[in-house]
Amino acid sequence: MRDYTYGRKVPTAAEREARKAFKEADVKVAMGAYERTQKAFHANHERLKAERLARDAEAARKLKT
Repeated sequence: MRDYTYGRKVPTAAEREARKAFKEADVKVAMGAYERTQKAFHANHERLKAERLARDAEAARKLKT
């Protein structure tokens, strides 16, 4: 008869510290990417808003004349 052990390997203190360090680094990278994406989105949104307002003002000006 075979003796099977199904258990989870308990990480050592060094492994836990390494995981913690890598997790913190990954979070910083992810947050940096998120912030860049948000800045680009808001810049594009403001640009499109300005273009729309300019078109609306031009259309209103043409209707008055």
